[in-house]
Amino acid sequence: MKYQDIYNQSIQQPEAFWRKMAEELHWQAFPKQILDAERPPFYKWFADGKINICQNALDRHVDQGRGDQPALIYDSPVTNTQRTWTFTQLRDETAKLAGALAANGITKGDRVIIYMPMIPQAVMAMLACARLGAIHSVVFGGFAAEQLATRLDDAQAKLVLTASCGIEPQRIVEYKPLLDKAISLCKHKPAKCIVLQRPQHPAKLEPQRDLDWEEACAEARPADCAVLNATDELFILYTSGTTGFPKGVVHDIGGYAVALKWTMTNLYDAQPGDVYWAASDVGWIVGHSYIVYGPLLHGCTTIVYEGKPVGTPDAGAFWRVISQHKVKVLFTAPTALRAIKKEDPQGKLTANYDLSAFKSLFLAGERCDPDTLKWAEERLQVPTIDHWWQTETGWAITGLPTGIEAKPIKHGSAGVPMVGYDVGIFNHAHKQVAAGELGAIAVKLPLPPGTFPNLWRNEKRYLQALEIIDGYYMTGDAGYKDKEDYVYVMSRTDDIINVAGHRLSTGQMEEILTSHQDVAEAAVFGVNDEIKGQVPLGLVIKNANSQLEDKRLTEELIQLMRDKLGPVAAFKSVAAVARLPKTRSGKILRAVMRKVANAEDWDMPATIDDPAIMDEIAGALTQLGYPR
Repeated sequence: MKYQDIYNQSIQQPEAFWRKMAEELHWQAFPKQILDAERPPFYKWFADGKINICQNALDRHVDQGRGDQPALIYDSPVTNTQRTWTFTQLRDETAKLAGALAANGITKGDRVIIYMPMIPQAVMAMLACARLGAIHSVVFGGFAAEQLATRLDDAQAKLVLTASCGIEPQRIVEYKPLLDKAISLCKHKPAKCIVLQRPQHPAKLEPQRDLDWEEACAEARPADCAVLNATDELFILYTSGTTGFPKGVVHDIGGYAVALKWTMTNLYDAQPGDVYWAASDVGWIVGHSYIVYGPLLHGCTTIVYEGKPVGTPDAGAFWRVISQHKVKVLFTAPTALRAIKKEDPQGKLTANYDLSAFKSLFLAGERCDPDTLKWAEERLQVPTIDHWWQTETGWAITGLPTGIEAKPIKHGSAGVPMVGYDVGIFNHAHKQVAAGELGAIAVKLPLPPGTFPNLWRNEKRYLQALEIIDGYYMTGDAGYKDKEDYVYVMSRTDDIINVAGHRLSTGQMEEILTSHQDVAEAAVFGVNDEIKGQVPLGLVIKNANSQLEDKRLTEELIQLMRDKLGPVAAFKSVAAVARLPKTRSGKILRAVMRKVANAEDWDMPATIDDPAIMDEIAGALTQLGYPR
């Protein structure tokens, strides 16, 4: 079947479509009711089914005779360590850890905070919780104590799984003092902490509360897979949201498992036994879906990489991993590619590695400008596909289904809607707009399986995203569709700027700036203007080999914008900076920079990768005359 036929079936006959997809997994009780629509918008997929996602990710493959296949490869350039776990080994260690959790009072429905670096035990921690039916909430390792405390309180976590430290290329980050401070700050204290002692920096354990990870596992009896409802919560993943208080996005077990299994074959064209690498972190939704659950559900080998795209040791790090482990599919963020491109603009380091097993590159997390996407295509000689999704959806809203058919890549587009996603573009009057018109992107309800059925103990906040346009989920992103239903995600809705009545996309302007041969990365945001209401301001990072003086570069960029977008953009302010403020997942913090430039009150984002960057940005804005 062609993509369009499959997509149409998923929209017109969703229950029949997803029933068939569910048959690919092992159910403790196969669902008779595929969709429970009794209480919209709180839809429930596979409402009366019973399933254990850990059983499907590990035990099922062992039972089917594939226990000796590699399940997980740990590659850590920062510790000079590599190790492989088979499905049998990963199942056994996970079962022992689950037994240790059970021995410390963890049962179905209890919340467990996971605060760990990119090591295999982080994957085992998630799977061990899933084995018991405990709800895990992964907090990015090294997150600030205050933010960790907020999550401990909101989840009312009963136990914390952590490691003594994380390891960066130039430093060791002690996790234990951060955890101790967070526990001192939070009102709801976890009863126990299980601490993995890393040899690079062991931690001091608190008597009565803290347990040594290896000792706890050695003493534990392996735990069996619990019988769980498909609608039970699998995990809570906190996002910063827009209110300052973290938003606990929930994903349930059954729908998430079925949707991820579909994507591995149909979206990513991965087969059981293939090596699939998501170069992300388990603290983000990409890590949940495509380091842990998706590849293992499908019987692929997943990679846990403790390193950086550059600096461990150079900008060829990713190509080395692909070559050494015969990676078929790489999924990473555009910001990683831009970092590589900045250090190795000609892509010369790809010539040092055998990339013959590599078949496709997928990008998500931040809009990929066409120039970076073309750069990757030319250097890697594989399809490079930008696709779009969110923490809330858990998997791709749009993309190109390489496992179904080779649809053309359109640079600048995030592809076509995936199965189950009925995507519309709306104007301010809540009316759908014509092809090519910019508007707010929304998805018709019910959302497909695998998406968020609710927010953690916050139905009111969940409803806020669903009540703006009746019967639709407002994604918070803005863009347009072309006549062939390709979706172009241009920016967040609050990043659309209004210049003298003209609605302009910051994403389009960033695309123009990065088309300059000396620009590695760009950010554009709107600043207040007495006459035009708003005008755009740009900050760019130069390529490492650029010989162009900053003054000359800014002159060329202003002219480039005028040539490609026209004087309507009123683009007159741009500066070169050493780096841009980003979240740890790679998203550029445009809203914060906009507030600084407009002299508005702002708070340091909890997710920022380095708060010191904001001083540099403030200095650059001052040079441009902002705030005025």
